[in-house]
Formats: sequence, C-alpha cells, structure tokens
Amino acid sequence: MARPIRVEFEGAVYHVTARGNERRAIFRDDEDRKLFLATVAEMVERFGVRVMAYCLMPNHYHLVMGTPRGNLSGAVGWLQLTYTARFNRRHRRSGHLFQGRFKAQLVEADEYGRWLVEYVHLNPVRSRHKNKTPSPERAAELDAYEWSSHRDYAGLREKAAEWLCLDWLAYWGNEKNAAHEAYRAEIGKWFAGEKSSPWAKLRGGLVLGGETLWTKVKSLVEGKRGKDEAVWATRQAAEALRERVRELVADENNEAVKIWARIKLGGERQVDVAHEFGYRNQSGVAQVVRRLEKYAQQNDELRSKLEQLKKQVCSV
Repeated sequence: MARPIRVEFEGAVYHVTARGNERRAIFRDDEDRKLFLATVAEMVERFGVRVMAYCLMPNHYHLVMGTPRGNLSGAVGWLQLTYTARFNRRHRRSGHLFQGRFKAQLVEADEYGRWLVEYVHLNPVRSRHKNKTPSPERAAELDAYEWSSHRDYAGLREKAAEWLCLDWLAYWGNEKNAAHEAYRAEIGKWFAGEKSSPWAKLRGGLVLGGETLWTKVKSLVEGKRGKDEAVWATRQAAEALRERVRELVADENNEAVKIWARIKLGGERQVDVAHEFGYRNQSGVAQVVRRLEKYAQQNDELRSKLEQLKKQVCSV
C-alpha cells in the first residue's frame, strides 16, 4: 500500500490528521489531551510552524497548520514521536500509538481556510454519516467542547493558548467581536443544513485549492522518482480519464450509454456507478452494459455512437 505523499514548500498550509493504531484511543483522559497540546506548543516553538485550528477526538486529531519554513514532516513527525513517548511513559506501555504516517492535505487558505476551520471544529458533533447535517440539538454540546479551537473562534474562551494563531479570525470580520459573531452565525448554518463538506472538491487526495496550487503540487510530485509518487501519478491519470468520460456523456439522454461509458471507458467501479444511478447493487449495471452491447451488434446507429465515444476517449 502506497504511503501518503508529502509535498512541502515554504508558506504551505495543511490539514493534518492522524489516527490511533488499530483505531484505538490516543487520548485516554483529559491529562493526555493537555499533554498533547503542550507538545503542540513545543512543536510551534521548535519548528516555527503556525497552528490556526485544532480538534482532538478520542482516537484521532486534526490540525490546520502553516509551515513558513517548509518543514511539515519534521514538525509533525517530532510531535507524534514525542507525544507517543510521553503517552507510553505515562501509561506504562510500549509500541506504536499512531496508525502509519499522518495525512496532510494542502489547503488554499483564502479560498478554503474558513470553510475548513468550521468543518474541523464540527467533528465532536458530526454524525457518523459524514455527509449528514449535524443535529441542531448538539449545538450547545459543541460550544461546551473544550478540546478544539472552536471556543476561541466563537469568543467563548476567556484566553486562547499563546501558541494558537488566530490570524484567520479575520476571514469572518476585521473587528474581533464582529468576527466572533459572524463565525458563530456560519457555524449555525451547518446545523441548519445550509453548508456542506469541502472534501468533495479535494484534488488527487492532496489539494483543497485552485488550479495554480494544483499545478504546483503536480509538478513537485511528478518531479520525484519514488514508488509512492509513481503510484500517485498513475491514480491521477486514471482520475483524469474518468472526468473526461463524464464530460463526454454529460448531455447523453440514453442512461444505458452513460453507464456503459463510465464503466467500460472510464474504468469506474460498477458498485459506485450502481449507487449513483439508483441500482441496488452492481449486478444491475452489469446487466445494463451487457444488454447495451448486445443491442449495439444489431443497431448500426448505436454501434456507431459507442465507437465514436471510444475514439474520443483514445484521442485524449
């Protein structure tokens, strides 16, 4: 299995997350949470990184952070190793605490920073179904949650930690009290179902941003020669092919042709296409494809359409 790709440069902003080994707890009590945040404070001081938001969950954490020195791996690697050693010593255990390498998505701050901060803060009250709206009844629970920077952005904590950078509060307003109020209003929209997850726009599993950042990241990754980068590049080529096929059949009126093209030409999984088109399972769309190909053998117009689609895809 390919490891998460690392793309590092000065001034980059990331959403960083890591889970406990075998999804086990990385925080057993509030003392562990305090210990982790104290270690985060040391990371900020030692590596010169900026932490704009955070959220601690029982078996994972989220950090929204910037790296003026381009040293993400060094900083987060030190954080996890140091916290693991302290956690193990405190609980008289040994071995790994975190599951593999941490994940880090690059973020275009001006376009997605505000959205991401809100999304990260909502973790304690989010449904297990990621796309489901948080229950309005849990809004008070979010405001009372101590182990994230939500209370700092909402103006509910008397004093923020010195290591927490609240420069991004300006995304909600230039004046502090007005920004707190605007932030709380935007959080309320999530509970009302008026906002949705930013992750649908994540590119290549790496980039939450526009074309300029995406182009820069692709160039940096493709310039490396490691096995992980080669796997990533192959996946991006497959993703580009899928998007091309979807564009070609976007205006197609024949649903069977759409299904055929996306499976046979775009290489999409039958189960994914089945769910999108309302079939109970993949056998339904498999039958659609077989019937279409059989009918095309007897219908010149349909056969010509399918051949034309093949040529258009191959010409890319």
